[in-house]
Amino acid sequence: MDLPQPEPYDLIGVGIGPFNLSLAALADRADGVDALFLDARPEFRWHPGMLVDGARMQVPFLADLVSLVDPTNPWSFLNYLRHQERLLPFYFAERFQLPRREYEHYCRWAADRLPNCRFGRPVTALHWDAEEELFRVVTGGPAAEEHRARNVVLGVGTEPVHPEAFAPLRAHPAVWHSAEYLHRRDTLAGARDITVVGSGQSGAEAFLDLLRLRAGDGTRLRWLTRTRALAPMEYSKLGLEQFTPDYTRYFHGLPADTRDALVPAQWQLHKAASAETLAEIHDHLYERTVGRPLDADPVEILPGTAVTEAAAGPCGGLELHCRHVDSGRRHLVRTDAVVLATGYRAVRPALLDPVADLVDWDEHGRYRVDLDHRVALRPGVTGGLYVQNAELHTHGVGTPDLGLGAHRAAVILNAVAGKPLHPLPHRTAWTTFAPPASVPPVLPRPQEGHVRAAAAPR
Repeated sequence: MDLPQPEPYDLIGVGIGPFNLSLAALADRADGVDALFLDARPEFRWHPGMLVDGARMQVPFLADLVSLVDPTNPWSFLNYLRHQERLLPFYFAERFQLPRREYEHYCRWAADRLPNCRFGRPVTALHWDAEEELFRVVTGGPAAEEHRARNVVLGVGTEPVHPEAFAPLRAHPAVWHSAEYLHRRDTLAGARDITVVGSGQSGAEAFLDLLRLRAGDGTRLRWLTRTRALAPMEYSKLGLEQFTPDYTRYFHGLPADTRDALVPAQWQLHKAASAETLAEIHDHLYERTVGRPLDADPVEILPGTAVTEAAAGPCGGLELHCRHVDSGRRHLVRTDAVVLATGYRAVRPALLDPVADLVDWDEHGRYRVDLDHRVALRPGVTGGLYVQNAELHTHGVGTPDLGLGAHRAAVILNAVAGKPLHPLPHRTAWTTFAPPASVPPVLPRPQEGHVRAAAAPR
């Protein structure tokens, strides 16, 4: 006798990073929404390789899992501080930006306690059951299971980018991504020449950390980036309004080719280093050269320099063939080790393979995503497939920003529920991003003494 199947979930989240964790926290108190969140890892972790001492978040503490949507929610950062008996120390610290380690600890605190989050559950496949009009979510490992859901949210995160120029060194032990920085930093102990590639926050933090660790030991440290200037992250108050739902709606309404051209042009909004980190690097270099010429220290900072080819050197070490972006001049850099702080990008997870033919991909093989973050599927698929942090091309630079995480989670939850479980503000920015709606041209007024022409009959 077949046992009756349990009721399908309203929502299953695949992956538990900060964005799906935000959705899990908001769903925990949502009446009428039965949700489950699954992750392959044994516990919550967030960029563990970059939890460098002194590293701070680039967003205020209010960009936690819930506060910008529901500040009364028990999964807020302030409630975490209360449970940790750290409210007064935080108050006296007077810091709007958290240590990165504390943000990660806060997320682990929530993930360990949320009843709808389950770790050690790798999702291996997603199927669409046309007869039942449900998704079937298959997990592998020792606890292989199948769950049914009306809606699925992909929050599988992004993967480190390894530039094409470094493809020949993909498995080289002295070339690795900054995502592994803390785990592999000790392997640099014997290197006498170290190159950091990439001018974003991770590159700046890795370079600063190496400056501190290797001060005075004669190691040559090099910071190399194709970006023409080490410009700081945009952090002006009006500039930050491009990280509001207002700008997201504006960006989403632009033609696809315009959006594709805008994203790389806005690198200073989401790929630059913080002004504070750049200032710390300068201060450190200033102090360690007191009483000595500036060029006495074995430090090189080379903006506007692209690596066109990388290979193992014939006599050991590594050779980087470089081109100066402005002049076109080429030169060779010999180094012992390379830290690639070259960012992350969204990739299509293999678990989507069984339903890949049901997705309405765009001409570049990317998701078509509506304003509710729902992926366009073929006609007849009634279930909802949503994405988090995979829609940079449709929703703009706010996509990976933690400040919009709670808002996006609320938008998805409201769409799944079919009602406003979390009322969201209509206007969030002083800036008006779109031009005014077109109006008929104003006709010149008739001159004094002229007789108006009779109106034509209708």
